[in-house]
Amino acid sequence: MDQNGRGVTSHVPGEFVHRADPADIIPTGWTQLKENRFSVSARWPASHPFFSPVAGDRHDPVLVAETIRQTTMLIAHAEFGVPVDDQFVMWGLSYDTDPEALAVDGLSSDVTVDVICSDLSSRGGRLRDLRTTVVLTRDGRFLGTGRAMARCTSAPAYRRIRGDRMAALGRPVPLITATEPELVGREHTKDVVLGPGTRPGQWQLRINTEHSTLFRRPNDHVPGMVLLEAARQAAASTLGGAGYLPTVMDVSFSRYAELDTPCWIETEIVPGADPGKSTVRVVGHQDGHPVFQCTLTSPSRELAVAGAGLGSRLAG
Repeated sequence: MDQNGRGVTSHVPGEFVHRADPADIIPTGWTQLKENRFSVSARWPASHPFFSPVAGDRHDPVLVAETIRQTTMLIAHAEFGVPVDDQFVMWGLSYDTDPEALAVDGLSSDVTVDVICSDLSSRGGRLRDLRTTVVLTRDGRFLGTGRAMARCTSAPAYRRIRGDRMAALGRPVPLITATEPELVGREHTKDVVLGPGTRPGQWQLRINTEHSTLFRRPNDHVPGMVLLEAARQAAASTLGGAGYLPTVMDVSFSRYAELDTPCWIETEIVPGADPGKSTVRVVGHQDGHPVFQCTLTSPSRELAVAGAGLGSRLAG
């Protein structure tokens, strides 16, 4: 505790953010400011095998989503006493970022996340549900806002909920053919999470359980971040592939995505009044049931490319 009675730490255990590789741990510390309000320090990797810069010189906006996700779990474990073996389900996650503030060059990678926790509910003396609302800044500059809704489930309760599906834990999953990386805004085939569909505007989710960032451990279902990445890649392909910068995102999950049956990803362009922005709606279905829905908004290709060049000149 500091002199004002606030909890302070400068080390974030991997189990608090459900990450094993130190390179994947984004928060670096946290401080309680008031009841249910916290400040989390974070560091975005200057280079990372998966969260690499996009659109020329911008931090990957999906880093914002991952920062919100890890921040929510950190606060739940460290401040609300959620056991580290509890299962987390993110039922919803959104962010809205300033594309110019995402510039990589000339700025530090230190991010401050101001967090307010609300809508807390408990069962049997254990935290069950919470909502986090965050404001992110970098070098004192506004970076973006975000929200997450999470549910915590004890390990025994989770096993009861999943039942026979727990048999899928660690079971090999056939790796289907990947869509060409350049079509989905990726450089390497290993990072592609989409395979060919049966018609234009449709893909099959490609599950690579050996991917160290997307699958940090054996799992009995598809992690939500894999589905979010599938939405980003599908939107990138719909709008033209390279240079895609999803500065606004809103995703909601309606059920677990299973590992042993095809999950189909489909997109549609959402008409908008602003010609400088493009919005794509992405939906995932499995066995005839909706799994998730995500909308992603990006600057037009011309503005994104021009903005990236301007950001480089300003940083220089």
